[in-house]
Amino acid sequence: MQNLSSSTKPLQNLSLKQEKQSEAKQMPQISSLRLLFSPLKPSLPFCPSKPKPYSIFTVLSSSSSSSSKRYRIAPNNHRSFRFRTRENSTFSSRENNSDNNIKKKSKERDKKQVPMEENGNQSFGYNKRRAEGRDKSDKAKRNLQMKVRKLNPTNTISYVQILGTGMDTQDTSPSVLLFFDKQRFIFNAGEGLQRFCTEHKIKLSKIDHIFLSRVCSETAGGIPGLLLTLAGMGDEGMSVNIWGPSDLQYLVDAMKSFIPHAAMVHTTSFGSDATAQFGASNFTDPIILVDNEVVKISALLLRPSCSKGSAVKPGDMSVIYLCELPEIMGKFDPVKAKALGLNPGPKYSELQSGQTVKSDRQNIMVHPSDVMGPSIPGPIVFLVDCPTESHVEELLFMQFLHSYYADYSGNQSENEKTVTCIIHLGPASVISSPNYQKWMKNFGSAQHIMAGNEMKNVEIPILKSSARIAARLNYLCPQFFPAPGIWSLKQLKSSKEDYIYSGEVCVSKSAGRILAENLLKFTLRPHAHLGLDKSNIPSLMAPSEVINELLTELPEIVDAAQHVRQFWHSSGEVKRDIAFGQDNNVMIEEPWLGENIVPSCLENIRRDDMEIVLLGTGSSQPSKYRNVSSVYINLFSKGGLLLDCGEGTLGQLKRRYGVEGADSVVRNLTCIWISHIHADHHTGLARILALRHDLLKGMPHEPLLVVGPRQLKRFLDAYQQLEDLDMQFLDCRSTTSATWEACEGNSESKLDHSAPAEGSPNITENVNKSTVKTESTLFARGSRMQSYWKRPGNLVDNNAFALLSNLKKVLNDAGLETLISFPVVHCLQAFGVVLTASERINSVGKVIPGWKIVYSGDTRPCPELVEASHGATVLVHEATFEDDLMDEAVAKNHSTTKEAIEVGNLAGAYRIILTHFSQRYPKIPVFDESHMHKTCIAFDMMSVNVADLPVVPRVLPYLKLLFKNEMVVDELDDVNAVSAFS
Repeated sequence: MQNLSSSTKPLQNLSLKQEKQSEAKQMPQISSLRLLFSPLKPSLPFCPSKPKPYSIFTVLSSSSSSSSKRYRIAPNNHRSFRFRTRENSTFSSRENNSDNNIKKKSKERDKKQVPMEENGNQSFGYNKRRAEGRDKSDKAKRNLQMKVRKLNPTNTISYVQILGTGMDTQDTSPSVLLFFDKQRFIFNAGEGLQRFCTEHKIKLSKIDHIFLSRVCSETAGGIPGLLLTLAGMGDEGMSVNIWGPSDLQYLVDAMKSFIPHAAMVHTTSFGSDATAQFGASNFTDPIILVDNEVVKISALLLRPSCSKGSAVKPGDMSVIYLCELPEIMGKFDPVKAKALGLNPGPKYSELQSGQTVKSDRQNIMVHPSDVMGPSIPGPIVFLVDCPTESHVEELLFMQFLHSYYADYSGNQSENEKTVTCIIHLGPASVISSPNYQKWMKNFGSAQHIMAGNEMKNVEIPILKSSARIAARLNYLCPQFFPAPGIWSLKQLKSSKEDYIYSGEVCVSKSAGRILAENLLKFTLRPHAHLGLDKSNIPSLMAPSEVINELLTELPEIVDAAQHVRQFWHSSGEVKRDIAFGQDNNVMIEEPWLGENIVPSCLENIRRDDMEIVLLGTGSSQPSKYRNVSSVYINLFSKGGLLLDCGEGTLGQLKRRYGVEGADSVVRNLTCIWISHIHADHHTGLARILALRHDLLKGMPHEPLLVVGPRQLKRFLDAYQQLEDLDMQFLDCRSTTSATWEACEGNSESKLDHSAPAEGSPNITENVNKSTVKTESTLFARGSRMQSYWKRPGNLVDNNAFALLSNLKKVLNDAGLETLISFPVVHCLQAFGVVLTASERINSVGKVIPGWKIVYSGDTRPCPELVEASHGATVLVHEATFEDDLMDEAVAKNHSTTKEAIEVGNLAGAYRIILTHFSQRYPKIPVFDESHMHKTCIAFDMMSVNVADLPVVPRVLPYLKLLFKNEMVVDELDDVNAVSAFS
């Protein structure tokens, strides 16, 4: 269906009957047919889509049974929008009308969940309490549950297993699972742990303890999302014990800005620091953390040698974990028991459990050692994280570990302990150093597993499900879905040699030493199977295997891929597109494709001008197929911007651009913009900032500008006690159009810096001068929300003006004219953003306007978003729910697919990209293809070059073909209980 902004032609599908009905009635309003013929401005709040009950922008009359519906015409200025609020779980009207009959009809419409329209004002539902940040008070205060498990020390299955988070992307530390049949322990929880667990069926609900070897974004980046996921499980929620050195308290303090306190009550720090909740008298004493029937886990603190005599800097403390399983009792000998006067019965069991009993026929006490064979010492596992050479120097002199060293003299003492397996978590450059190699030799025949990130794992995707989807998409449309930026085999071989070899020492080929691989196991129980188990290690998945499988499953995909390739070989001619019919054999021409007028900003556009890369397209929490929100605006030689930065964003960049390519992206970032404080939009930020700091260390550079809601600053300020993030923060409210005008004006036009009381609705005249008419909206003058997002005291103080000046400079250097934030309806301080490129001048001196990208963030449709999106080249809009789930969309202040499209149509956007899909749609969301003439569905790693925008909607039917055999299933069970090792 053609948007009004670019269409003056009659729609062919109007029936003759409709035409006659439109012409027959003489009314003050224009008939629907004449309206469709008229070349109206795109700012009119009208969307010419088929009326459906949940359409929020429809201007049809509310009576769905009438056969002669008419459009209500407003003046050419923007209409005020009327919100229908929702306090709890049901719709409720807030219309200020004293007419009882009208109120009654309004309530009836609310029950049917049909949007109202009165006096030319459009209305739609939203959850007001959630939008104002008051929904948290509705939830009862609760203590999250800790599972109490009955342990079974005698017939236990036990192993340690490498969880290869980050192994293929080098972006985070791998985790280690210590498994018992009734208990689970995880060591380190970097970004991507949840997604990894979903992929490999590890139930997070079974995890009892998480131990951190260091507290930094590399080892703890997955903690916030994991805590929130556990807190949402079941009716009561769950929690997990989290242990770490004293630095852990800094992380807890930072997370308080967006994680409920109840989710962190079982977080415990240890060490000699004042912030530790319990500690050791000095750095040489072990700290016992867990001691039960199946395992004893102790911690040894490891600090860099240069810190002796001075306070250890936050983030420098490391931990060695010692996991000791109890000894296995020897075999019971019934012959010896009978000889000592014992009758078969309960006393046999008591002796086997270690108790002394009295003989039945003799006046003696029988001890277990009298009737049991020799016991087998319990296996001992070390997890050692030695991040720097300075830590190695301290490691060499740790006296407590001497009792675990092998005795080569042959005089083995009775108390000597033998270490079975050591998992080394430090970087390969440290592990391969001569001093570290010398220390490793002290443990004799122990099995050494090098779990620091090694280049040999880069070519094997850790997330096979998403890699498989990416390979299929790449086959169909390589222009939008480039091949992953993995290393070539030649690079891998040379890098492996650089990482693994040091002098004459070969880490990987020495006896008892092995490089870790994803899902590698070392079995601890039963004792007969003690040793390495490689049966679960995934094999290399060649893209050719995936494509062969695809061709067998969908033979017609060959022709489809050929059709898609033709879109880029048409020499600029606009060809009529082809879509698949229901039987996928009949080709149907789509006439509207020839009617799309390419906007002037795309005239002579270069491919190295701009590219939109959808790094994460899912909502709430990561799933097998979609990561959480992040969009990378690639400006090529001029750098780039990140719009939102959910957990795992760095890993997604590495999958898209390769290990070195992603480092280059991070190094050249211009700005990071965050829409709101929900965890799925910002918990990958600290990792990105910390990496950028490391990459630019010793090089001249400016701190990176981070634009976000005020609550985010509290998190970042607290987190910077732990790691240097090398950034400057700017409140989203300081980047609204009104603030930019104040900043660029003369001193008389600048804002009054005096701050009213907290929450005051009084605002200055300049702040009121917004491009959005906010009367009758959630952000109307004097409303609770308006006072939250327009507080002049905090909005543009002297520091903010200086930062705005810096932002203006970096934007200009990147070829951008503006970055403007605007409020949206989701939660307290939620924003969308507009990016506009600078004008260009072509070879003949013609001025070409710059493109305009609008990113909605999370939101209900609202007039502020429509206004901001007016004439956008691309609108990237959230579409969390399908159209049939309007009630849930309203409750959570999200949008449906159709609502997102209607926002774009109403604003006259040239192209719409839908993203942020609920995880109930694992691969492709539910959508009505009849409304998608300027729209495309986003997938992770989808890369849309600005020069390819005319082609965007043409690809959609072929994407639908690619997933035609995929059932739309509710993946919430996998998301909430995240999957499971049984």
